[in-house]
Amino acid sequence: MICGDRRTFSFFLLQWIGVEAMSHYEGKREAPHRQPQRDGGSAAPRREGGQQPRRRRRRRLGAWGALLYVVLVIGVSALLAGLGWIWAGDVLALNKAEITATITLPDDIFTYTEETNEEGETVTVSHADVGYVADQLKQNDIIEYKWLFKLFCSFTNGSEKMTSGTYTLSTTMDYSAIIRNLSAKSSARTEVTVVIPEGSTLKQIFEILEENGVATVEELTETAANYDFKFSFLKDVIPLGDATRLEGYLFPDTYIFYQNMDPVQALNKMLLRFDEVFTEEMREEAAANGQSIHDIVTIASMIEKETTGNDQTDIADVIYNRLYNPTSETAGYLNIDATIQYILPERKEKLTAEDLAIDSPYNTYKYTGLPAGPIASPGQASLRAAMNPSGNGYYFYALGDDGEHHFFKSYSGLTSFKATQELYQNG
Repeated sequence: MICGDRRTFSFFLLQWIGVEAMSHYEGKREAPHRQPQRDGGSAAPRREGGQQPRRRRRRRLGAWGALLYVVLVIGVSALLAGLGWIWAGDVLALNKAEITATITLPDDIFTYTEETNEEGETVTVSHADVGYVADQLKQNDIIEYKWLFKLFCSFTNGSEKMTSGTYTLSTTMDYSAIIRNLSAKSSARTEVTVVIPEGSTLKQIFEILEENGVATVEELTETAANYDFKFSFLKDVIPLGDATRLEGYLFPDTYIFYQNMDPVQALNKMLLRFDEVFTEEMREEAAANGQSIHDIVTIASMIEKETTGNDQTDIADVIYNRLYNPTSETAGYLNIDATIQYILPERKEKLTAEDLAIDSPYNTYKYTGLPAGPIASPGQASLRAAMNPSGNGYYFYALGDDGEHHFFKSYSGLTSFKATQELYQNG
């Protein structure tokens, strides 16, 4: 069934054709020719001798002229009617070869106005640059007539119905369907599956999203810094204005995003996943232990970056023992290499003395206690390990020649172990 927009526009189009034809016919009709009279209403003067002046005989077309005129009117009307059906075919997507194309509507083609709705409320209305949209549709062979599409949009408020994004369209779609499918609620939007690995930093996550066409690094960074996401776990983080406030909270998982997605929606999706994973039971447990969610995420992020094995709870044990026993051999310093890697421009295979001396609130070799915040997005296992350390009394650990972490309760135990490992024999 033809929708209201198409029916109204088609009626307007055919009516316009008829009006044009009729006006053309009326414009060609002329009033009958009459001989003008002289002033005073007297007849034209006679020639000498009292004879009337001879009039030139006009050639009259008569019936042939009328016939030619009728043929002309019919021809023009037929031409206009034919064009009308051709135009209507583009509007209604009739008899068109099927072509599929991907169309992108960027954010910068939209303008925004404040308008009053029927309830008297002030609302923000977006307007797409219909000229740009028509150009894209024409270039991708979805429509034939840009002017006709723009005219259709003006009659149907089409510019208000479109939203930014990437969409898959077809020539089988009429104008109404095209407009309907150029919106955020459309099934024609291009989806992309994105994997965010555990231990990814905020910077790495933004780069992954940009590579998959979800949003740009610049858009995501600006949104992370300045958008006030309404999640209770963000209350204790870095204030607005710094993108690192979301570090650790964009949960690593497999997501389905739209290309050219609103960055707020993209980030909100990952924050919502964290909100689901960090359950109410975990929040109650953290509160009972006197811990904030931010501290737990910070500890979990260090665990995530320090190990990929099944020793997360032992890493957590080392961290907590050093935090809660500042008079021990470690003197409250965590000495986590991953915190140094976080502040370096590029990751290094081996840290130098200069690296360990960098003045940064994330440097756990220089400052005691926890770093300024999370250094990556931890997975669920690391989050749970951060809340459930092994309790084995470990203060030290080192990587062995076997590729596994080995844990120790004293510094002497650590040094004795290193002396037996080739990994540490060359400095």
